[in-house]
Amino acid sequence: MAPPIPLLAVRGSDGIHLVNGHPKFTDSETFPRDPSKNCKVSTFSRDGKLFGWCNGEAVNIVSTADSKLLHTFDLPKVIGLEFSPKNTIVATWQTYTTGKDGTAGVPNLQLYDLKTGNCVKSFIQKNMQNWCPHWADDESICARNVNNEVHFFEKNVFDTIANKLHLQKVSDFVLSPGEHPCKVAVYVPGSKGAPSFVRLYQYPNFSGPHSALANKSFFKADRVTMLWNAKATAVLVTASTDVDKTGASYYGEQTLHYIAVNGESAVVQLPKNGPIYDVVWNRNATEFCVVYGFMPAKATVFNLKCDPIFDFGTGPRNAAFYSPHGHILVLAGFGNLRGQMEVWDVKNYKLISKPTASDATFFSWCPNGEHIVTATCSPRLRVGNGYKIWHYTGTLLHKYDVPANTELWQVSWQPFSSGVFPAKAIVYQAVPGDIPTEEPKPAQAYRPPALRNKPVTSYKLHEDEPPQSMKPQSTEKTVSKTALKNQKKREAKKAAKQEAKADEPAAPVLQSAQNDVPAALATAPTTGDPETDKKLKNLKKKLKAIEQLKELQASGKPLEKNQMEKIQKEDALLKEIEELELGV
Repeated sequence: MAPPIPLLAVRGSDGIHLVNGHPKFTDSETFPRDPSKNCKVSTFSRDGKLFGWCNGEAVNIVSTADSKLLHTFDLPKVIGLEFSPKNTIVATWQTYTTGKDGTAGVPNLQLYDLKTGNCVKSFIQKNMQNWCPHWADDESICARNVNNEVHFFEKNVFDTIANKLHLQKVSDFVLSPGEHPCKVAVYVPGSKGAPSFVRLYQYPNFSGPHSALANKSFFKADRVTMLWNAKATAVLVTASTDVDKTGASYYGEQTLHYIAVNGESAVVQLPKNGPIYDVVWNRNATEFCVVYGFMPAKATVFNLKCDPIFDFGTGPRNAAFYSPHGHILVLAGFGNLRGQMEVWDVKNYKLISKPTASDATFFSWCPNGEHIVTATCSPRLRVGNGYKIWHYTGTLLHKYDVPANTELWQVSWQPFSSGVFPAKAIVYQAVPGDIPTEEPKPAQAYRPPALRNKPVTSYKLHEDEPPQSMKPQSTEKTVSKTALKNQKKREAKKAAKQEAKADEPAAPVLQSAQNDVPAALATAPTTGDPETDKKLKNLKKKLKAIEQLKELQASGKPLEKNQMEKIQKEDALLKEIEELELGV
């Protein structure tokens, strides 16, 4: 049976509609376009079987298989909408408002049972940030942050708080993915000279002096981002400050920390200074990629020991995206960069393609692991809105530009459960496509008026660093002391033979039309002065080295700057040899 065709939800100022993915790229045959100009939110369920949106009049929930309307909730002002992992509950959030006389507002966070359509619980949630409760993947627990505490509910029973995690001024938490038992990462910001810290717990073991699985404290943290790996064995914590006190960065200051559930922790050492733009785990949960450093930014893959295993060099990038199967990595530069993408084979660390999505503000992998959508969305950019669908080999398969005087607000792929799309072998040959790829016009560097009529000189602000493997090579294995001693003996013996050979007087070599070796390289009789003979010998060695460099250059091998400087000294060496031989 052929795998399904993922849908793409497209929401903008002209309404919301669903589009069939590759190879159709047509509007869904079953989902009627909603033309409302006030569609503030839309989302798929985690398995992609349900789709919900608010059109400014009500919240609608439909089945993606046949677009059958399952529920309608009279909530015209909803701007937050999320499904629980197993589609048991749908959560909605509206902006919190108080009465004109200052009285408390009504609850603005509602939880609805998707079987009955009844509201099972309402909460007051003033801030939109982290508004949605967090569920474990099996929905055994649900948690939300309330007044320095994390409240836990079990089996979607919200009338009783089953457990509490109390830490002074806890400001954020993240539940681990995967099955029971669930783990919790909590963040407490520092105050009055005390450091900030992140702790890991296993539900429901929150009390006792040794209840925490791991603890990591650090200074310089106004906020953090916590990211679990897929196997729930470790968390990456990006700690950020709003202001860099050294004045080196407009973005503040960031550090990256690794915390494992076995208690191990470390600071991830990044070899280039500057902001941390993106941190992503591979699906295999054994490696992660970091994009960091002042532009041009570096990108490096680390293992669970926080050792670098591959460095992608430098380039115009600020984001990284692993494919759903973890076998492909895309490095991209979006936002204020030109939209250049690098598509890499992760297993072999081989570059597959380098497409460019100009003015892109959004990127997402299709669940099949083969196709990519990039989009230019408002309000990040209000002109040139639209989306493009690519194959990872760089071929542009579909392009859609929104009509004039309209805006594109959101595009999102329909998700699928793991295993629906099997991983396929990576291909490097670009797949065929009917849409020509638009080559971006090269940007012209600014030249002041005084230099505009003068020749352009090549000058680089920086030298780009090429990709390189950071894994220790097999030839660099630990050598025993005996083997090392024997190796040194062999090298010394070889050097002695070469030196003895160089000291032997050679037969005179006549310069001829067929011999292109400089006359100075032909062995000349001794001058009678030991010091002069010694100088001549050293000069001829240098000249011989220059000849070898010239041969390398002729074969097409690029030379280093110091090697080029040696070649430029050839004439001076020849002149000096000639003067010594003539006794000048």
